Amino acid sequence: MSLHFASAVEIADAVRSGARDPVDVVESFLERIERRGDPTNAFVSVLETDARERAAAVRERVADGEELPLAGVPVAVKDLAESKAGVPSTKGLAPLADDVAAETSVTVERLEAAGAVVVGTSNTPELGHSMRTDNELQGPTATPFDLDRNAGGSSGGSAAALADGCCALATGTDVGGSLRIPAACCGVVSVKPSFGLVPRGSRTNGYRGHTPVRVLGPMARDVESLGLMLDVLAGPARVDPFGVPTPATYRPAAADPPDPSALTLAYSPDLDIFAVEPSVREAVERTLSALEAAGATVETVDVDAPAEGELTHAYSLAVTTFFATAVAELEADRGIDLLEEHGDAVPQELRTLVSVGRSNDAADRAAADLPRTELYHAVEDVLEGYDALVCPTLATPPLTHDEPIPATIDDEPTGGVPTAWTLAWPFNMTGHPVVNVPAGTVEGLPVGMQVVGPTFAEPRLLGVAAAVEATVGWSYPGADD
Repeated sequence: MSLHFASAVEIADAVRSGARDPVDVVESFLERIERRGDPTNAFVSVLETDARERAAAVRERVADGEELPLAGVPVAVKDLAESKAGVPSTKGLAPLADDVAAETSVTVERLEAAGAVVVGTSNTPELGHSMRTDNELQGPTATPFDLDRNAGGSSGGSAAALADGCCALATGTDVGGSLRIPAACCGVVSVKPSFGLVPRGSRTNGYRGHTPVRVLGPMARDVESLGLMLDVLAGPARVDPFGVPTPATYRPAAADPPDPSALTLAYSPDLDIFAVEPSVREAVERTLSALEAAGATVETVDVDAPAEGELTHAYSLAVTTFFATAVAELEADRGIDLLEEHGDAVPQELRTLVSVGRSNDAADRAAADLPRTELYHAVEDVLEGYDALVCPTLATPPLTHDEPIPATIDDEPTGGVPTAWTLAWPFNMTGHPVVNVPAGTVEGLPVGMQVVGPTFAEPRLLGVAAAVEATVGWSYPGADD
């Protein structure tokens, strides 16, 4: 396997041992980005000068005997909640095209302290509002598996950069599936961590995003590297009022996964909520059959979830409030009244989300926590007696850039609403941690599977995901380029 598709673990080990020079590693990734011309449109900014300087500093730190867990590992940072001082910070918004970050976010600080090198910032829809990555400033981001199909949103740039071998790790955020949807569309792994585990670090509004559970999290091409990155990112920070002590280390669980014969998994093809295309179900079930052949126990279960209408209404109240608050933050943080001053540059979908959020009734918003709680207990009841709950990530394979949400899925009407396309957002409502792991393909397009567990059960979930990885395996279309 080429350097560009080596794992972050392998790269860091090689740099620490002296087998690879971090300057050469970073130069090789920068050359790949330039040579390929970023065909997926994953990057907003490529930081050639800073990355080279940072790599040279890593070389000196290694020579001085520093034990750097991510020594020389190239990383892409999502251009949304995270920032690096002096680097453009657009949040996908054309009006912010010339804005530059004044400070470095806590997650980026932790990555660089661990020896990682930020090679660029990655594309996202405006304020991360969409399940597809596209914006007026940058344009759409594609999955490397088919450049006519979108990488998914809102961490699509990060997922595409990973799947195209342009970085070894990447960051993302998740308020309704934004770590897991792109990971599914691009065939990479990601974890939506338990709330409070990875600090969000906003000094403007530390309390935004606690309902639904908006988190930051890591993305990688392999599960052990995902666990290593979570080790670096996790832990409380003074800037985040919701930070929790790190309850575990994560790489060991992924590095030494359980034998499949020790696993007992609960499987729901649709969470008893969604319509799912048969081809997607079949891909997930082929992966589960391979695990069963290796000795795992897989049992199909029912999820006693509230009615779909109740849940989508509750989620709508939460997510519209979230984006209305995001726009208010922009005004407080950067002095920009986005809709009044730049409304023409804001997509209608986002304008609608914000308008609805501003009109939400506080009592209705609080009452939305009742079906949310009911769903939480339904998932907890399923998890009792199982190592994890598994289900598809998306109801269909990746969509094209211009394709609307299907009006019907498996002959069931959807109303064309985004919440009908992904099985990810219910776990933002409940707060359960989730790992997305590739689960095969449909006509050459990747299919993702969610591995869900109790709060702070990330080591267990990474172990399950690593067992899937070891049993099934996967590859990327540009690995030989």
